[in-house]
Amino acid sequence: MFEIKIISDFAAAHNLRNFRGRCENLHGHNWKVEVVLRGRGLNQTDMVIDFGEVKQATRDLLARLDHTYLNELPYFQIRNPSSENIALYLYENLSAQFDNEDRWVVRISAWESKDACATYLADRQ
Repeated sequence: MFEIKIISDFAAAHNLRNFRGRCENLHGHNWKVEVVLRGRGLNQTDMVIDFGEVKQATRDLLARLDHTYLNELPYFQIRNPSSENIALYLYENLSAQFDNEDRWVVRISAWESKDACATYLADRQ
């Protein structure tokens, strides 16, 4: 088994609904995102997948979030834009693009600060 990881980032504002505390107010983060794929083996070019392919897909997805008010995006109108749900959003989109029999997205971490993140772990390990 092999794992590869890419790291990217975006900036966005949000607030948490049905929450009592500082995060119920509008505020922003410079998010860091970690995307990890696992492969049973290597492809014909001796890679799990080209890093560039994963980086580009992640950048394209994060461009939808970058410099937005997350609460206004359709996905986050029905769920809170928490770190957990941001990780889930990224997982759902990236796994749909990359998962196959030989490789899959295994986890996504969304860091809202240097010392706090939420990670979504795929059922398929």
